[in-house]
Amino acid sequence: MSSPFLTAVNISHTFQDLPVLANISLEIPSGGFVALVGPSGIGKSTLLRILAGLLRPSSGEIHMTDDSRQEPIGLVFQRDNLMPWRTVAENVRLPLELMRVNGRKADGRVQKMINLVGLAGFENSYPAQLSGGMAQRVALARALVHEPLFLLLDEPFGALDALTRERMGLELLRIWEAMPVTVFMVTHSISEAVFLADEVLVMGGSPGTGRPATITHRIVTGLPRPRDLAIERTAVFQDCVTAVRAAIESSV
Repeated sequence: MSSPFLTAVNISHTFQDLPVLANISLEIPSGGFVALVGPSGIGKSTLLRILAGLLRPSSGEIHMTDDSRQEPIGLVFQRDNLMPWRTVAENVRLPLELMRVNGRKADGRVQKMINLVGLAGFENSYPAQLSGGMAQRVALARALVHEPLFLLLDEPFGALDALTRERMGLELLRIWEAMPVTVFMVTHSISEAVFLADEVLVMGGSPGTGRPATITHRIVTGLPRPRDLAIERTAVFQDCVTAVRAAIESSV
């Protein structure tokens, strides 16, 4: 079992006197892939933003390993949020510019990430010239170009059609295996969570209002790696999907 990369202890959050999260404790193992599922609007994105350091919890603590505390993180949201006036390469380069990494070092990192996400040849294309899947690849490259130790994904494929979403899941696993990073992903898709993650966390809330939310179940997928789509036809995969669905239904 890997040592914890991040540990959250009794995280609670209130927004304008509305209790959103209550007493959430979790561990994300170093180099692991953890997915969070639950009903829409229950507070999954709020928890992700707290783990990312973008939002201060009302109470509770977050501890990270000493070597990760000062390192940058990578973030990918449902919308790619690319700058339309910048090319693919220029969009990917943005985090390096903010870190004042320039010259050949920046050029090398940008090209490496563009190659890794399968967009070689599109360096000078603009977002309007890209498909939805290609735009999300650019967003993923931008999130990884500064070599973060922690990658947070908030419904990154939610706006894509089913086939493109499936392909992007495979691409994400390929990239994760080529560039090991600790991943925390929010998704509404149970099958996507099981296919991608080592463990699936289920968020639920109080009966009726659904507030405040907490982590109600932790389900280890136990699926072997590397994975391909054939694993979705196995009994182990289907049993895990059934377990996650039952956990969600019992948590609302």
